[in-house]
Amino acid sequence: MSGDLGQRLQSVRKRRGLTQRELAGQSGVSVSFVRKIEQGERDDARIATLRKLAVALGCPLTALIGSAPRPPDSRNGENWAETRRALDVMATGDGRGEPGGGDGIGELLSGAVRLYHDNEYGQLARVLPGLIAEGGEASPLLRARILQLAGSVMVQTRQLRSGRIALERAMVEAESTGNPLDAASVVVTLSWLMLVERQFQQVEDLALGWADRIEPRLSCGTEREISTWGWLLLRGSAAAIRDNRPDEADGMMRLAQAGAIALRREPDAQRDYWTIFDAATVAMKRVENAVIDERPDLALHLAADVPADLRPTSDNRNRHLLDVAAAHIELRHYDASLDVLMKLSREARSWLIEQRLAKDLLTGMIDKRRTLTSDMRELADLIQLEY
Repeated sequence: MSGDLGQRLQSVRKRRGLTQRELAGQSGVSVSFVRKIEQGERDDARIATLRKLAVALGCPLTALIGSAPRPPDSRNGENWAETRRALDVMATGDGRGEPGGGDGIGELLSGAVRLYHDNEYGQLARVLPGLIAEGGEASPLLRARILQLAGSVMVQTRQLRSGRIALERAMVEAESTGNPLDAASVVVTLSWLMLVERQFQQVEDLALGWADRIEPRLSCGTEREISTWGWLLLRGSAAAIRDNRPDEADGMMRLAQAGAIALRREPDAQRDYWTIFDAATVAMKRVENAVIDERPDLALHLAADVPADLRPTSDNRNRHLLDVAAAHIELRHYDASLDVLMKLSREARSWLIEQRLAKDLLTGMIDKRRTLTSDMRELADLIQLEY
């Protein structure tokens, strides 16, 4: 969090004409915590807590945390050490061959994407460094897609410095193809990184700018055009809801939903993980927005629109189930939340281990229980919950 968080909070509170006690009462945050933030004794408040203050003050979250807040700590797991090194080498320009070579790299990339989809992180960690290195001999488009995949993995595992290296280079390669859709698809993943970094206004500006640039005619747009456009709108909506601007978030969500309704599947089209977009995708993101907006009843109601048989993919469905678990916890449906987490532990084990939200949810659940069930103890060991 930016060092002047306390000054920002105090300034906005005074402009609203509220005392610290009044702000505490309206936000549900303790008055002692409000005082400690304003006095500079606490600069580690959770985003969820600061958002409660922003809602009570009627201001964007970024008015409190600043335009470039400190992102969450990265997780530098040793499983990904070789991938990070490969990205560092790539950033120096070493090992890059002539464009257009690299026979068979497209097939290797498709295999790596399947590993990402299927939560096979152990195998992916062994494959990805070599794929990044061999990408130096591939075409600019293939290099962009390899780096976009690497960036996605780094963001997913919260290794943000390496994620930015990969995605900034992917953007350069994609723009060199001359097709704006290639660059726009990278922007979708780059926006995800920036959401994790809490650059909410910047994400909205970037995503909407590119959405305007590639906006298709829904009556005749291709699947790729509508999918990429829809994902940009979803990223913009995610930024707006986190920044306490629900009306803007709803507007972008409605546009994305219109795109999903208009989408026509192209027969035998090759679909990469970053172009999967449909009505179920929008439904899952509506659930996520409702959870962020602290409307758990609405989130569970909307979750009924999400098909129950979706594949356990890293990019969408797994996160959706965490949102469902979070909504259950807010409503004190602890057994239902535990059932969801156990489902993820069976179907997406290596993905779940990497998720900070999973740890937060289980910690909150455990704090409410005097004794733990065997399932709770198993989950705590799996995600390495701290004592």
